[in-house]
Amino acid sequence: MDGGCRGEGWALAAGGLRDELVLARGRAGLQGRAERPSGGLGWAPLTHIYQPLAVRDSDRSLLIPFFFLSLLSVPSLIYCPDRSLPSPRIPFLPLSMWPLDLPLALVLLLAANDAFAVSQSESSKPREYHMPLLRRAAVERNDTEWGLWLKEQREILVTKYGGEQSRRKRASGYNLVVDQNADSSYYGSLAVGTPAVAYNVILDTGSADLWLADSACVTGCTNVPTFNPESSSSYRNLSTAFSITYGSGKASGVLATDVVQMAGFQVENQVFGVCDVVSQGLLNAPVSGLIGLAFEALASSGATPFWENLLQKNVWDQPVMAFQLARYQNVSDAEALEPGGTFTMGNVNSSLYTGDIDFQNVASTNTGFWVLPLTNLTVNSDAVTLPSGSSSYAAIDTGTTLIGGPPNQIQEIFAQIPNSAPGTGNFEGYYTYPCSTEVTVEISFGGQSWPISPADFQLSRLNGGSTCVGAFFEFSSSSTAPPWIVGDTFLKNVYSVFRGNPASVGFAQLSDSVRAANGAGGAVPTPTIGAVSASVTGSGRSHSAAFRSAAVDGVLAALAGALLGAAAVAW
Repeated sequence: MDGGCRGEGWALAAGGLRDELVLARGRAGLQGRAERPSGGLGWAPLTHIYQPLAVRDSDRSLLIPFFFLSLLSVPSLIYCPDRSLPSPRIPFLPLSMWPLDLPLALVLLLAANDAFAVSQSESSKPREYHMPLLRRAAVERNDTEWGLWLKEQREILVTKYGGEQSRRKRASGYNLVVDQNADSSYYGSLAVGTPAVAYNVILDTGSADLWLADSACVTGCTNVPTFNPESSSSYRNLSTAFSITYGSGKASGVLATDVVQMAGFQVENQVFGVCDVVSQGLLNAPVSGLIGLAFEALASSGATPFWENLLQKNVWDQPVMAFQLARYQNVSDAEALEPGGTFTMGNVNSSLYTGDIDFQNVASTNTGFWVLPLTNLTVNSDAVTLPSGSSSYAAIDTGTTLIGGPPNQIQEIFAQIPNSAPGTGNFEGYYTYPCSTEVTVEISFGGQSWPISPADFQLSRLNGGSTCVGAFFEFSSSSTAPPWIVGDTFLKNVYSVFRGNPASVGFAQLSDSVRAANGAGGAVPTPTIGAVSASVTGSGRSHSAAFRSAAVDGVLAALAGALLGAAAVAW
């Protein structure tokens, strides 16, 4: 019975677990996906598999003795002291053992598993926190430069929402970091690591992943503030590949966990991407990455987003995030960086709006986006024909500069503007119209109608100022993405509130003081690390890491069953 004593069963069990680990998550159409490294699985990777789980520092000392004591019992399970004895075969594990070793082996294995599963307690509930934003303001461009910029904006949105690439991550972040002076981006700061270091990141409700440029970045990170994993004592590498595809390139690296702070809130074991390869031009200082504020279903990493970790732990006064976005479009003396408004987590800022907040429920078919039904759209009081149901769903996206919609509806919008004309070449998909024509568009999502300022509808001036380009453009989405993408062209005109429970988006009229401050300039906020009012613990895992943990738990459970079965046979 030598075969029963050489441990073939252990190899078979490890191989089976490896096969389970390489199963794909099956997120159809998602290009920016987390990939698992290949290779076998032995006892050493077992410690790594558990490493991402939340464990208190006080409990870490238990892990090593529990684990290695359990290993000391393994020889008694796979070694045959008396080869004349029969070797009972369990379905996946050949065993010959001394009965007295069984309880010890079983107890130690289960104790090790329990110790690995210890989680941290939550902190007390805070109130709220308001955070200043930065925006990048416009500069003068000639007609050729405007054409190239507009073409790029359209391609970015198509990459993010259109065709086979509809759920690639992350065209909106590209709007920020590439188009530095396009009056199109809003970003705030967060802090990562122990000790905490602050970074600028775009705030994007159209995606769900957090990522930063790595200090080991080999391309595309020149002059960009980067994250140094070696400087953080709380950093943990998940050894899971991470890749994000953009319209003009990609960023790739690994998934990791660390302490992340933002707007007075902290999440330990937050999963995020650390990217060491970035396409040239994808990042420009002072931005180091982006934070996605959409739902987990949209996360290319499979990880729970920062904001949803806070929402699930019930640490907010209200389950909301709110934005007030400033306007500097067509302000001739605007600087490259200007104060951009306020981002609030956990409550609303009543000084920034007036009247009631008109909440509308997120569409039931939402796939991770903040989707509302676009129910009414008028151009200078003339209605545009909108189809019913999902054909008029709109994603509310702070990370998108303009407004994209189905070609038929965009054509109808400009048909109501005298002397408008479709663009050609780099302006394809856009429309021009006489700058002397003031255009007021109003949109509704089932409740109140909200006007878009003519200053926001007028995206750019061409031909010395006589011809303007509109901020609405033709866009064909994929079958899984909303047909309308409503970005900052609209959101600058309202106070917007994204409510996690019940899932809904609300808008309110901006206060007089906010409207008066648009374009006024002022001191530009810098990245800061404030006091933490609440701290929670994230799962510390992406879906793939969670799958690994579940697989190991399953193997331990099977092993325990095998031990008990073998004990019955031996006794």
